[in-house]
Amino acid sequence: MFNKGDMAVYPAHGVGEIKNIESRKVGGFEQSFYVMHILDSNMTVMVPTASCNTVGLRGIIASDQVGRVFDILKERDIEIEARPWNQRYRKYMEKIKSGSLFEIAGVLRDLYLLREDKDLSFGERKMMDTAKNLLMTEIALANEMKEEQVEKDIDKVFA
Repeated sequence: MFNKGDMAVYPAHGVGEIKNIESRKVGGFEQSFYVMHILDSNMTVMVPTASCNTVGLRGIIASDQVGRVFDILKERDIEIEARPWNQRYRKYMEKIKSGSLFEIAGVLRDLYLLREDKDLSFGERKMMDTAKNLLMTEIALANEMKEEQVEKDIDKVFA
């Protein structure tokens, strides 16, 4: 599915580059792994090639899908359920872990809108930063632009 040098998204960790494809003996069986360098955290992860679909490893979105991400960010006729912060946090974390850029955009939008009405918890503020960083990195790669410009574009949506 991926080759050495390809960029891919590993849910909840973000965008990374496939640095190598290695075989290792695990539990007495030879298995193939993608060795992936995560850009934001400088972390290296090994993802079994046989289960890459199960864990949600996917390619970068196409540049023609970026507009849909911004459409989600611009939606204002949504209702945010009144629930305790920790329930919201769990729900939003599930969406981030899904790896879907569209779900992540929804989380960022909801947190920005929620912030207009009340103070966010520390966890929600951290999650907001995570969602924004995940969006910035992938959109920048999809559109071949700098993350700083993507951040400005996102900030304009919520100005």
